[in-house]
Amino acid sequence: MERQTSERRVDHAALKVNQVFIIILLLLAFVLDSWPIAAFVGAVMLLGTAAPALGLFKQIYRYGLKPSGIVKPQVVVDNPEPHRFAQGVGGVFVALAVVALVLGQPLLGWILSWIVIVLAALNLFLGFCAGCFVYYQLNRLGLPGFDRHPIASKN
Repeated sequence: MERQTSERRVDHAALKVNQVFIIILLLLAFVLDSWPIAAFVGAVMLLGTAAPALGLFKQIYRYGLKPSGIVKPQVVVDNPEPHRFAQGVGGVFVALAVVALVLGQPLLGWILSWIVIVLAALNLFLGFCAGCFVYYQLNRLGLPGFDRHPIASKN
């Protein structure tokens, strides 16, 4: 496999806004013991993974927070695919959490939700994307569909 040579960019501010919404809404779902709020978050995550232009939380950033200057863009050289993969995995975890909650298994449901909260917070506050890490490990193993290599830093 050859390395990509074209420079690709990702607005990390959009990713951070997305993470903030996920964390706040899942915490609210937990505090209120509300599976419908968790279902909403999971649906937004999965829809945003399947069709990035439809990602609600990123659209709030793009059309509201960024133009108003509330949040400044942070565009960096990066691949979007690992971030979409991470969001998709998180969306699946939230979907499974909702199924567990609806089926009367709150411990399992909220544990799955808290995994998403913790991993989103890890990315938001420390800049470590666990899903991106997994994506790049799968790339190293040569799995089909994981064709983007990590972008080498220019030091």
